[in-house]
Amino acid sequence: MPTNNIAAKKILLIDDDELILKVMNRILTKEGYNVIAVNNGKDALEKIEAEKYDMVITDLMMPYSNGFEIISKFKQHPNALNVPIIVISSVGTESAIKEGLNIGADDYIRKPIMPDELLIRIKRLIKE
Repeated sequence: MPTNNIAAKKILLIDDDELILKVMNRILTKEGYNVIAVNNGKDALEKIEAEKYDMVITDLMMPYSNGFEIISKFKQHPNALNVPIIVISSVGTESAIKEGLNIGADDYIRKPIMPDELLIRIKRLIKE
């Protein structure tokens, strides 16, 4: 049961690690978000063509299209111009964080992810 009125908020979740994808999907769904989960950049780019999202959460290092490419393409797509993007990654170097934020990510969270931190950051960025 959602803890607040966010049932209509749709999040595109992208990560090639199936365990992380399942855990994050469970956390977000339990909180009341409508989650569309994909495990590679190619599928993510197809999803953005098909529908609009209220937020995108993406890993950086994935097959077919990495997180930097996804951010760049999403920020140029009419369906995603003002959609907030959170990067989740085990790549925590200053240069990776700086590049992600410079190309359009709105936030950057290092793995392993703490559920409460993730939810706070989402609520800060998503338009209620």
